[in-house]
Amino acid sequence: MARYFVRRLFAAVVLVAVVSSAALLLTSVAPGDFASELFGSGVSAASIAAERARYGLDRPVASQYFDWIGRAARLDFGVSLVYHRPVAELVRQRAANTALLALAALLLATFLGLPAGIITGSRRRGLAVSAIRGASIVLLSLPSLITSLVLVLLAARTGWLPTGGMQSAGAWDGGMLAGLADLAWHLPLPVLAIALPLAAMIERVQSQSLGSVLKMPFALATLARGVPRSRLVWRDAWRPSVGPVAALYGFILGSLLSGSFVVEVVTSWPGLGRLMYDALRARDLFLVAGCAAAGSIFLAVGSLISDLIQAWADPRVRQRADERRAGAAA
Repeated sequence: MARYFVRRLFAAVVLVAVVSSAALLLTSVAPGDFASELFGSGVSAASIAAERARYGLDRPVASQYFDWIGRAARLDFGVSLVYHRPVAELVRQRAANTALLALAALLLATFLGLPAGIITGSRRRGLAVSAIRGASIVLLSLPSLITSLVLVLLAARTGWLPTGGMQSAGAWDGGMLAGLADLAWHLPLPVLAIALPLAAMIERVQSQSLGSVLKMPFALATLARGVPRSRLVWRDAWRPSVGPVAALYGFILGSLLSGSFVVEVVTSWPGLGRLMYDALRARDLFLVAGCAAAGSIFLAVGSLISDLIQAWADPRVRQRADERRAGAAA
């Protein structure tokens, strides 16, 4: 296990370095830069050149990149050109907001998707099965942008939830409980926009996996001995069927950043996706690289958690890993 974690940690470091470097280089070589975006049209070339020199954007791309790499190795990701604050501080603050949103969405998607998948996977027909499958197909077919806009429209028409933002002005003036209550009031809309498509994906994978497990010899033999189907499903079959769902969690956790990108923009949630969007618009290359590094960390952590869940859910995964280690030792 120690060697396994060391290998995964090394792979995570490489992933973060490659993704953040690619983001910085692509932003640097794209037409235009922060100075041209800052002034727009109608400004003399001399003024733009002066600002470019002020921010060090007139240097060769290779020089900017290696200078940034040297500082990043010391965990100094530079200063944002837009906010004039350290990139690490900005990313850490916004990543905490995105992590709150992602964790709540993942918990809700799991709470909805797993039981729904067990129901549709263990039953062949029925009103509940048809309703769940129909809802899953609709939710999987809708892009995140459409889902977010529909929910914002419903919130605006009903007034049950705020249409955007993370906090109301002066929410914390009434104390911690008032601030937390206001946060909880703003949370459901973006959480639902992210969680509903994920719940549909989990339901579809769980349903197909459970259906396959129920066709295995051990399940058929258990039913032949007179064990009730419901007892077989909830006692013996559901845990082996979680393996494919667990394999999805690495993808889900990593994609929560990209999935929340649209949701955060539509709902004005001050998270990492919104920060990345603002950085790309302003061509703030250091902030773009910092956001990309944070996104790759999300992906690496998600993949590791996915592997651990798979090993817990399916003992055959651990057995295959042991066999590979034994073969390597031989």
